[in-house]
Amino acid sequence: MGRRVVVTGAASGIGAATAGLLRRRGDEVIGVDLHDAEVVADLSTPEGRQAAATAALRAAGGVVDAVAACAGTAAPTEASIRVNYFGVVEFLDALRPGLARAAAPRAAVVSSISATQPHDAGVVAACAGRDEERALELARKTVADGHGQWLYASSKLALARWVRRTCVTPEWAGAGIPLNAVAPGVVVTPMIEPLLATAEGRELMDRAVPMPLHGHAPPEAIAHALIWLLGPENTHLTGQVVFVDGGADATLRGEEIF
Repeated sequence: MGRRVVVTGAASGIGAATAGLLRRRGDEVIGVDLHDAEVVADLSTPEGRQAAATAALRAAGGVVDAVAACAGTAAPTEASIRVNYFGVVEFLDALRPGLARAAAPRAAVVSSISATQPHDAGVVAACAGRDEERALELARKTVADGHGQWLYASSKLALARWVRRTCVTPEWAGAGIPLNAVAPGVVVTPMIEPLLATAEGRELMDRAVPMPLHGHAPPEAIAHALIWLLGPENTHLTGQVVFVDGGADATLRGEEIF
């Protein structure tokens, strides 16, 4: 029998690829996005996150087998903090009771290789404290100081740390819910295609994220990893940030992190 899976960012990119593969497997997908989804909602606001979770739970009949949190933005503004961090963790918190009612619940989020790159430590700390007002205030200062590009990395680092911190709590591990993240390298999605359209852009990306194995990834490469993490077969893998990056992390950070 198919499972009921909530996928955020389901209208494009990694979310759309994940939703499509799940549907082809026979699962029921409840997509969440700004448009073209079963649940149309804005995850950049607290009200939008709660409305999205309420609608998704209603559509799932109160029981959610799995959640893939794929929604995100690379905007060098406070929107990255709103959507990529608070839009993920608050949405998952609101869906956790529905997950806890399932027989084999699973959750996975999308972090990024960017989590290993320069970031704003103050923003990351405010995210860890779940202080959205403070995080956004610091994000606006980061933009004003000319470092808006740090905010995407900050949001993804904060998210990866949230996964590590949260996965072993009674609410998640204690309820039998594995919680993991995938960290893509360069993925050919509408969000990144404009940068890859020029030789200068491709050179910049390849210097920042070298991918010796097969180069830039299609969204399906990330979707397949997410789907395994969400499957009933994953009984003991939790708190992991799985780099699906063509070898970028191994190239950039080598063996010394272990």
